[in-house]
Amino acid sequence: MGTHRNGFKKESYILSVDVGTSSIRCHVYDKEAQIRGSSVTKVNLLFPEPGMVELDPEELWRGFVSVVRGAVLDSGLQMVQMEALGISTQRATFTNWDRKTGVPFHNFISWQDLRAADLVRSWNNSLTMRALHGVTKGLHLLSRKKRFLAASLLIFSTQHVSVRLAWALQNWKKLSAAVAQGNCCFGTIDTWLLFKLTKGLVHATDYSNASATGIFDSYQMCWSELLCSILSLPVSTLPKVLNTGYHFGSTDVSIFGASIPIMSVMADQQAAMFGECCFDVGDLKITMGTGTFMNINTGDKPHTSITGLYPVVGWKIGPEVVYLAEGNAADTGTAIKWAQKLELFSDVQETDAMASSVANSDGVCFVPSFSGLQAPLNDPRACASFMGLKHSTTKSHLVRAILESVAFRNKQLYETMLRETHIPITKIRADGGVCTNDFVMQLTADLFGRKVSRPTQHEMSCLGAAFVAGLGVGYWKSREELKKLQSTDRVFLPRNGCGSADGETADQYAHILHYWERALQRSMNWYGKP
Repeated sequence: MGTHRNGFKKESYILSVDVGTSSIRCHVYDKEAQIRGSSVTKVNLLFPEPGMVELDPEELWRGFVSVVRGAVLDSGLQMVQMEALGISTQRATFTNWDRKTGVPFHNFISWQDLRAADLVRSWNNSLTMRALHGVTKGLHLLSRKKRFLAASLLIFSTQHVSVRLAWALQNWKKLSAAVAQGNCCFGTIDTWLLFKLTKGLVHATDYSNASATGIFDSYQMCWSELLCSILSLPVSTLPKVLNTGYHFGSTDVSIFGASIPIMSVMADQQAAMFGECCFDVGDLKITMGTGTFMNINTGDKPHTSITGLYPVVGWKIGPEVVYLAEGNAADTGTAIKWAQKLELFSDVQETDAMASSVANSDGVCFVPSFSGLQAPLNDPRACASFMGLKHSTTKSHLVRAILESVAFRNKQLYETMLRETHIPITKIRADGGVCTNDFVMQLTADLFGRKVSRPTQHEMSCLGAAFVAGLGVGYWKSREELKKLQSTDRVFLPRNGCGSADGETADQYAHILHYWERALQRSMNWYGKP
């Protein structure tokens, strides 16, 4: 119970919105972290040219407003009963807008967009980068400071905002003119939503979102002046970076009919980590959605990687900063949706049974690389492919090969994390739409040789943003209380060495993995110069 703004006592709730790659969803949560009302709408991706992926900022804003209204309506509650709003968003998708009018200069450029691939290549091969690597290597040898080691290993990727923003500034005169006049606001999705929700009063982001842009220095906890000067990015357009749990402002009363305090802004993977209660060093979570994101809690120190794991800020709440090391595979849900479009199956729920209906994939390997291969291979020019097709290959073999490739990429990322961070893994939790697939979950547990838990709720990003917002207003008192609210749907135990119903075991997978790794090698650098 909370005394409400209009003076009488009414049950209060937490509102949370997750803006993902394929959908925007809103949930109303009660004290038990149960969902009391929900609403979801599709995100329309635009493909103006091959390799370009965009979103319409105004359409995204309308979608956000509609799911908030829809979820409260669905709950049968009133807007005034919403004690706080939490926002979780896909990362590294950005736009720029007019500071005075709030009108965007261009569509959001998605994290999946490849338009800057040539620019990335030329920067990574440039004399400037070689000089930077040489100087920072020397500084690291002298000082042993991890941030110099990180700079000496720096390579640009299309998934970072930095080079895509440089591309936009080079190619759109209107944008560079607005920057010169001091009339430009840069923002990832969270920043745009904060600006719209507060009618232009707030131009801010949080540490978790900032750290995923590739323009932020996670060691110094501020925008990187070095990167901005190398790429000629205007620091003046960047938003203020605030704590993840923070009173960012309140929604303008004209939008929802009530003013709701915005108490958390969080990047989706970090929010999922918080939703999974991975608060301790060595806690690991795997989110299998459009892409796979594997995160390990590394505590109060950023991890410096030599294979492309990314050190991100998990969250900053009060004085506490938690860092995560992250690896990702861009095409998980994407590959399954693509197979559905090809009519390999009609309903995603069938894939589990189809994969289990055959003893193995009949030697077929699938490389899930519609957007290149990420850590530890880091090849943006790799292609997606099927290899080892035969006369005997059926749809079920193809589906099994696709699902196996998801678990194989999980194993690759997991082994990279173990090798690199030297942190003992304490627990493993998986979430995201693809984790509802028992075949993928069981094979992942088998290949890890570790138990993997699946939560009852799959939208962990939404829950994580709600948890942070709720803690901020005292709706929940402590993280221990949050851990007690956690519910597990199923725990998958590894079947190492024991025979299993589908004829394969983790040990028998060794040779299949070997073939799959060969298939990866053959798919690499496909889109390079012939």
